Amino acid sequence: MLAVLALRAGQTVYYNELADELWPGEFLKNPRNAIQAQATRIRKTIEGCIQRTEESAALRPVYNGYILDISRDAVDTNRFLDLTMRGNNDLALEPARALRSLRQGLQLWRGPALLNTRTGEQCRSAAAFLDERRMLANEDLMSAHLLLGDNRKAVAELQTLVAAYPSRERLCELLMLALYRTGRQAEAIHVFHRIRQRLDAELGVVPGRELARLYQKILIQDSSLDSATAVLSRPEVCSGV
Repeated sequence: MLAVLALRAGQTVYYNELADELWPGEFLKNPRNAIQAQATRIRKTIEGCIQRTEESAALRPVYNGYILDISRDAVDTNRFLDLTMRGNNDLALEPARALRSLRQGLQLWRGPALLNTRTGEQCRSAAAFLDERRMLANEDLMSAHLLLGDNRKAVAELQTLVAAYPSRERLCELLMLALYRTGRQAEAIHVFHRIRQRLDAELGVVPGRELARLYQKILIQDSSLDSATAVLSRPEVCSGV
């Protein structure tokens, strides 16, 4: 319940929405009483954590629902989205500043998005969105390292990310580029063949155009691979929740 209210901080969340999220597919004789009991527990928890007494009424009952009446930036998901969008916007012209914003945003994570809240549609959709934005932020962070010439650090971090997400083509692209820039052309080629085999075996598809183009450029040692353009050739991410 707190997750749903926090995702929509400052907005009314109605009883029927909360019931659908908390007990999807179930029939409760009196869901409003159950929700009110949860609200009491949440309010006590908030009052035990707050720094300012005027926030004691942060969870307010309104007609047919509740509002979590807090500022937008009091919610970690919003801070994460703002910081990583700022990093994405700064990436091309201010990679050092982008790296700082992306690091700050990613440091807000403590585990999977909305852990243990994914039974309802709102939390499940938000979690999928946030997990994808986390991946994009990691890709932007690795791009920032490459733009700053920190290729060896990028290799080390990308190897960990690719091991965790072996079918993520953008991560493999960045790892191939980082390996190539550190004089490890053969390893970069091996990364391509490894993901090509995995995509064929698991999904029956071939590598995407960008990955295949990068592979060809590595084979011929194309001079453009040392440019910023080689790092930035990717679609922009969307903003907002």
